[in-house]
Amino acid sequence: MTCNSEYSMVITTCEDKESAKRIANLLVREHLAACAQLFPMESVYFWKDEVCSENETMLFIKSRTALFDRIEAAIRENHAYEVPEIVQIPIIDGSEKYLKWIGDTTR
Repeated sequence: MTCNSEYSMVITTCEDKESAKRIANLLVREHLAACAQLFPMESVYFWKDEVCSENETMLFIKSRTALFDRIEAAIRENHAYEVPEIVQIPIIDGSEKYLKWIGDTTR
């Protein structure tokens, strides 16, 4: 799906803080993300015919929409889950200086 917004946030969840931090550092170091924020959370979900409940760490990744394919590939390559959550949400508006910073920081 093509998004018309220049900037977006990509969300993924990881099995623990260490794996989330590793993916966040990779994306920022490679200039695929300007920022990645980590949030501890508990998820309840249906997987392989049963209801599961796990502690996870969610990543909010701020970037350019055009970099989504590269971000998705990096997450898939470095993620432990068989089917990782990788969702892109367009940023339709925001602080001009903040959005410029995202654009200047990513490539």
